[in-house]
Amino acid sequence: MKSSKWILTALMLGFFGILSAQAQSTTSAIDKYFQQYLEDERFTVVYVSSKLMSMFGKLDIESMEMDDAETKAIMELASDLKGIRILVTEETPNQFYKEAKQKIDTREYEILMTVRNKDEENVEFLVKDNGEDLIEELLLMVGGGEQFVLMSFVGNIDMNKISTLINEFDDDKEAPGEQQNKQ
Repeated sequence: MKSSKWILTALMLGFFGILSAQAQSTTSAIDKYFQQYLEDERFTVVYVSSKLMSMFGKLDIESMEMDDAETKAIMELASDLKGIRILVTEETPNQFYKEAKQKIDTREYEILMTVRNKDEENVEFLVKDNGEDLIEELLLMVGGGEQFVLMSFVGNIDMNKISTLINEFDDDKEAPGEQQNKQ
């Protein structure tokens, strides 16, 4: 009886170890790519840690008395982020874009938008979601033209909060006729 508990415990630990290794390997390509260029002088590097992002979650947004609904929506959305990583360079942008496409496994991502033009500029927005209304990662890759940009936003980003933010910005816009009527 005791040996079956040990076997069951060992199997469960092995199973969770495999799951943990798979979870780490899904982000390791992006992590390795960022790590590769952290000290490279050709790149502007921005890294916002999960510790800093968690501070947004601890802010009492309701008691902050924000007059601006847009700012409140941004703060609520930022509290869902666990980290932000950004790499930017103007040196050989097309080369770095192609390299990122080769090294980062994008099969786990869904393409939100792709833009390509005759000047070999490429823009790709990709998301990794949990199948519901939560995005685990938003990845932006820009290459060609004048710069290479790689941005990764990681967290549990609520699609409903993104919609709220978009609506807040739309509510502040006035139709051209409304602006003329005020004059």
